[in-house]
Amino acid sequence: MYLDSEKKKEIFEKYGTSSTDTGSPESQIALFTYRISHLTEHLKENKKDHNTSRAMKGLIGKRRRLLDYLMKKDIERYRSIISELNIRR
Repeated sequence: MYLDSEKKKEIFEKYGTSSTDTGSPESQIALFTYRISHLTEHLKENKKDHNTSRAMKGLIGKRRRLLDYLMKKDIERYRSIISELNIRR
């Protein structure tokens, strides 16, 4: 499986405040980014997989809403997560 509990813990440690910090916007954005990149690779090989395409669009929307929330609450945290994950606006 591409996303096991160890990989999640590693993402949360790197972008959150601790390994159990699953609720911070930064850790959720990082997790969504990892999942989106995995689905992008899958869709490059399977162009007609419409269910996965729809799921990826939902993840992109969730990540966009979290980024908008973070931009309203704290612009510095927003800029730091954007630069760390290399996300374009």
